[in-house]
Amino acid sequence: MKGKEPYRLIISGGGTGGHIFPAVSIANKFKERHPDVEILFVGAQGKMEMTRVPEAGYKIIGLWISGLQRSLSLKNLLFPFKLISSYVSAGRIVRKFKPDAVIGTGGYASGPIMLAAVKNKIPSLIQEQNSYAGLTNKRLGNKVQRICVAYTGMEKYFPQGKIQLTGNPVRKDILDIESKRERAIAHFAFSEHKRTLLILGGSLGARTINESILAGLDSLIEADVQVIWQTGKIYFESVKAQVKDKDLRQIRIHDFLNQMDIAYAAADVVISRSGALAISELCLAKRPAILVPSPNVAEDHQTKNAMALVNEDAAVLVRDADARGSLVSEALKLLFDAQRCATLSENIATLAKPNATEEIVNEIEKLIA
Repeated sequence: MKGKEPYRLIISGGGTGGHIFPAVSIANKFKERHPDVEILFVGAQGKMEMTRVPEAGYKIIGLWISGLQRSLSLKNLLFPFKLISSYVSAGRIVRKFKPDAVIGTGGYASGPIMLAAVKNKIPSLIQEQNSYAGLTNKRLGNKVQRICVAYTGMEKYFPQGKIQLTGNPVRKDILDIESKRERAIAHFAFSEHKRTLLILGGSLGARTINESILAGLDSLIEADVQVIWQTGKIYFESVKAQVKDKDLRQIRIHDFLNQMDIAYAAADVVISRSGALAISELCLAKRPAILVPSPNVAEDHQTKNAMALVNEDAAVLVRDADARGSLVSEALKLLFDAQRCATLSENIATLAKPNATEEIVNEIEKLIA
């Protein structure tokens, strides 16, 4: 490492928790090693990083940037102007802050800020969470100095000499959930003698998963299953209204779970989308999982993420189109099959990369050296 301290980093990542949480984890680990570091986040105006990052204790600047709408929309007419504005703003931010390195974890703002870093000859690193590289990161691959990935075979998207297989950064509190089991059961006022199902739809929620659980909720209640259900903020009130007449003594409904370690610790089986962060957390939590890939993502990359586990007999796949008819029945089958749960738990644990954050920070330090 060069002698000039305090170090200055710009980190850009947002849009979903899958981009934000890795970015914050990297910032926290670097700050742990270098307490005097000055870290500036760059995100997209109006996106969740504009609240989540300050909650983590970091300053963030928002760019006027968004993606193209999939359907015909008048908002798309603004896209070229937003793009130009964000590139100009990103260049101004880089020149004013004078970072020692710039790190991108994905999201709308990541492209402009990383290109500004490259243009200004600032050492730069991107972290690709998925088994299928996003469009922004693919375009940046030839320009940045280092690319940290979570899956093998990424040389089909990036120059092989720049790739480092590190895994995805995750929250440190998930690393030791077994010791929290008793506390987790008490936290949700559950019985340790009953089976517990954790339902996750990602940080934004998942309509199909919520509708599938609603369709099969009576079966879960009849089977005496305890349920922790994260609906996502936009679905929370609707779900509550639809279940108000049910016997919900064993159902805990949340819009968002702030203590994910406690939720994982209480769970016997997890239903989840297969975003990159969710996959990484499940591997560390060693929980039997039923994955329902979102069909509304680029190049169906969530299915590719899920298949990386299914091919190792480390998870069960239920396709989005089949979920309403089969998700709850598959969950009940798995919940009461102790041997199958043990096999999935053992296999998924072998795919965990608990030192991902440390390895990524090592790569950043090499860039600054």
